Amino acid sequence: MTTDHLPGTSPRRGRPRDAARDRALMAATLDELRLHGYGGLTTAAVARRAGVSTATLYRRWRSKEHLVVQAAAVWAEDLGPDRDTGSLRSDLRALLHDKAEALDGPSGQLLRAILGEAAHNRALADVLVGEYVAPLQERVASLVARAEERGEIPPVEDPMVVGELVIGPMVTHTFLVPHEPGGRPGRDMAERLLPYLLRALGARGE
Repeated sequence: MTTDHLPGTSPRRGRPRDAARDRALMAATLDELRLHGYGGLTTAAVARRAGVSTATLYRRWRSKEHLVVQAAAVWAEDLGPDRDTGSLRSDLRALLHDKAEALDGPSGQLLRAILGEAAHNRALADVLVGEYVAPLQERVASLVARAEERGEIPPVEDPMVVGELVIGPMVTHTFLVPHEPGGRPGRDMAERLLPYLLRALGARGE
């Protein structure tokens, strides 16, 4: 995801911001979160890793929280486009594998680092819901609606619950279950979860 434009920061008069420095600071924030978590992250360490002064960092973000909130938005989960593949099974498979790829990438690394802090930090919780949960819920709602129109499943009363059935197992299996180094646990769970989701939705033939 590009970091050329960083939302949520106030424009300043004078010399234009250096996009390369912004990108370096966002990358450094992700690295520090991955290594030390939210509690261990310091703005001084981020600035040092990015090769800039702390004054440069504070000209952009006035606190550690604002910096991490911005990083969460920049590295937001990218599930890719909602593709109508012609069937519920293949739509769901595509979504699950896209979710697995996202959890294995930078957005997943950031999510792992700040989930605990988000439990009692409203600003972080809001950005996680807006940038991570809402896009998946919207894609689930779309593929469920298409499946209903095709007559593959009966009407679904609450598609939001279906989204929770995707998020919960994928995050738990990827982040909490021990795995061999270098493994891709999300891909494995994507295939294992698929038949259960189909049955839960009442897909014909499942």
